Amino acid sequence: MKKRRFAGMLAVLTLAGAVLTGCSATSSTTSVQTKSSSPQGEKISQVVNIYSDRHYETDKLLLEEFSKETGVKVNVIEGKSDELIERLAREGKDSQADLLVTADVGRLHRAKEQGLLQSAESDTLSKNVPENLKDKDNQWYGLTVRARVLVYAKDRVDPSQLSTYEDLTDPKWNKKILVRGSDSIYNQSLLASFIAVNGEEKAKAWAKGIVDNMARTPKGSDRDQAKAVVAGEGDVAIMNTYYYGLLLNSSDSEEVKVAKQLGVFFPNQTTTGTHINVSGAGVTASAKNKENAIKLVEFPSSEKAQKQFSEANFEYPANPAVEPSDLLKSWGTFKPQTINLTKLGENNKNAVQIFSQVGWK
Repeated sequence: MKKRRFAGMLAVLTLAGAVLTGCSATSSTTSVQTKSSSPQGEKISQVVNIYSDRHYETDKLLLEEFSKETGVKVNVIEGKSDELIERLAREGKDSQADLLVTADVGRLHRAKEQGLLQSAESDTLSKNVPENLKDKDNQWYGLTVRARVLVYAKDRVDPSQLSTYEDLTDPKWNKKILVRGSDSIYNQSLLASFIAVNGEEKAKAWAKGIVDNMARTPKGSDRDQAKAVVAGEGDVAIMNTYYYGLLLNSSDSEEVKVAKQLGVFFPNQTTTGTHINVSGAGVTASAKNKENAIKLVEFPSSEKAQKQFSEANFEYPANPAVEPSDLLKSWGTFKPQTINLTKLGENNKNAVQIFSQVGWK
């Protein structure tokens, strides 16, 4: 199965920069053109403009469905998260973007801190998105959930040896832990959650303990950590469940082989719970089409859309009324951290400082 890519519609039309100006060389723009009729029969065009770092087929299909149901044309500019946030800041009030869609609370909070988002409320979002998965000021909403878990070599590690994130600092794991670098927003948010749950001193001690037990200097993506476990470079890796799902369903048979040699373990089930994070969306401060933007945030929070995310994109539903897909269930049920994810953004700077202090490269 090919990696699922976001944004744009099935019938995509490249926009000439007149709709959303200043598209960078690393961004792409797609749209679907739809119209709704007034009572007098006159065709009235409606639009919503998105800056997104998500590019999965599942989301693409959902946006197409949204356009068909509402008559709202969706324009999407794709790019890397940091580039899109920088672009929003550069464009300021003149930006044509109505919605920012990105992965990880750390990035959403960064956009909020820079004044790039605004409060957006609706009864639908209040019902579909739990309090801990949205910004305390309603400036962003989590739409899909990922858990940051431990994957281990089935032939070398007995899962009964695993328990908590904190246990990974034990000397028994010396030179056996694999994890990506400190520049990873996923690791920054993981450490930020420990600051919220255990305080800065314990969080720093944990980070130092992981550095001491690393099998190698951090490099590569989450999937690279999994491959390194199978290659024998280490025994346990820290990675997001979403990436494990991608390995299992890869079109590359070698990646599937890697996934099948790994087990999934949800840490801290008898203590503070497994760390979770979200992909989410926030209405921009410059939004010219706020009502349509809110509708577009509501749409993927519905039960139907949440099921599609879980089944096709290997993400956990944010909507509590929806059960995970059978594949996700096969990895086991788990207790998540219950902190409000706003704290991940609030503690990001401290997490980055701690990584620097303990030598996590």
